[in-house]
Amino acid sequence: MAYNNVCKYLVEMFPNAFAEWLLGYPVVAAQMQPTELSSQPLRADSLILLEAGELLLHLEFQTDPDPEIPFRMADYCLRLYRRYPHKQVRQIVIYLRKTQSERVYQTYFQRGSLFHQFQVLRLWE
Repeated sequence: MAYNNVCKYLVEMFPNAFAEWLLGYPVVAAQMQPTELSSQPLRADSLILLEAGELLLHLEFQTDPDPEIPFRMADYCLRLYRRYPHKQVRQIVIYLRKTQSERVYQTYFQRGSLFHQFQVLRLWE
């Protein structure tokens, strides 16, 4: 859990640097957004609203693989859509510790006709 907290702190201190690194283009004046999402309280690790205001960058830091991550990302996305209906959401799960688990390669959630896709970054690669 300590890795998670350090990463959350770093994003809060340097949102522009994280947004530029993950999006691959220069970002000016990114701002952090409240991380508690409606419905039952659920707190995202980091939400960064970019200057143009059209893109919301959602970051989740994971020390170890969690079988619930795909569902949580879909849930977060729907909650973000409810709160920011006119913004595009880009979600990235950042895995912090090297593992052999195949879970760190899963980039989508599917249940029936619901399909949600997100990005994954494995820091050791």
